[in-house]
Amino acid sequence: MSDQLQRINEPISTSELERRWSAVRAAMAAERVDVLLMQANNDFMGGYVKYFTDLPATNGYPVTVAFPKDERMTVIAQGPFGAERAFPPEGDGLRRGVGRFLGVPSFASAGYSLAYDAELAERALEPHAGGTIGLVGLGTLPVSLIDRLKRGRLSNAKFVDATDLVDRIKAVKSAEEIAHMRRTAEMQDAAMAAAFAAAEPGKRDIEVAAVAEHYCLDHGSEQGLYLCCSHAPGEPVLFANRHVQNRVMRAGDVFTLLVESNGPGGYYTELGRSCVLGKVSAEMEDELALLLEARRFTLERLVPGASAKEIWDAYNGFLAARGKPAEKRLHCHGMGYDMVERPLVRWDEPMAIGAGMVFACHPTYLTQHLFNSICDNFFLGPSGPAQRLHAFPEAILERG
Repeated sequence: MSDQLQRINEPISTSELERRWSAVRAAMAAERVDVLLMQANNDFMGGYVKYFTDLPATNGYPVTVAFPKDERMTVIAQGPFGAERAFPPEGDGLRRGVGRFLGVPSFASAGYSLAYDAELAERALEPHAGGTIGLVGLGTLPVSLIDRLKRGRLSNAKFVDATDLVDRIKAVKSAEEIAHMRRTAEMQDAAMAAAFAAAEPGKRDIEVAAVAEHYCLDHGSEQGLYLCCSHAPGEPVLFANRHVQNRVMRAGDVFTLLVESNGPGGYYTELGRSCVLGKVSAEMEDELALLLEARRFTLERLVPGASAKEIWDAYNGFLAARGKPAEKRLHCHGMGYDMVERPLVRWDEPMAIGAGMVFACHPTYLTQHLFNSICDNFFLGPSGPAQRLHAFPEAILERG
């Protein structure tokens, strides 16, 4: 194995990439789209770039991809001015399906420099100046880029939103993708156990979350969020990011951790649990039982062909009937290369639930006395109930 290949963390197989490219190109032909354009600058919710190239965007640096219907991709990313490299059809082990790499030092924090990235994107798309350009992920394509393309040499091109075209394919996971997601879930089970084993009075929240992160990095993860909180009984707070994880734990506290990381291959799953630095109260046990019942309620309705809106409405009816606050954000959603991926199980989601999708289901609510949450991932097969990918106990652990 070459030194270059040894450096790559869990590459996706070339046959899997070819499956994706073929499926997307067939959809492009059916919808008469000549080329797709996408950009990402992070690997939390920058999954389109990863999906097509098996390389994540990171650190806030923009990565732009032009994916033609009949040719190999052009990738534009961080590099010196004038950087350009052509690849043979088989790629170089790192870049597969890419015909050309163009480098430029553009930075989101230096707004004027984004014009350089846009200029290279215009150059990559120029062969399609009279065709149809499909924009993928409107929330991640900067205004500066699209404005330049529409005003410049591509002004005669037709621009369409091709996000749904890709989402319909990306949401349904192959056997290889499911295998990677199972490994991520298994990794998170062990990371949660390690973190809870380290939780004790005198530790800061961030120190315990760091145990989970360290475990994940040691076992194939590249990125993740580790949201947590500790609080005294009867003084609940919501879990949050590192900026507010400085509290020191005390005896009797409740500690809640959400491990929301990717794993080998770059796929995200998420696992959320609570432990007590003492004894679990009867009230906590009752609330957990209700959380599990609420989750079963959703999973029973999470079947191929189901309407996300109908599940959402029924779930809020379930909560109301039990005197619990309504869900107003998101309690169940798809996952994959994105931490949150379509379909969202919510009133505004038009995509139907489908077989082959993986969902995070995390009923969560705050009461006067407790922060209640539990989170696992589930794979939806062609028939039967969704299968839980995690194996961590569905319980509140005691750390006495």
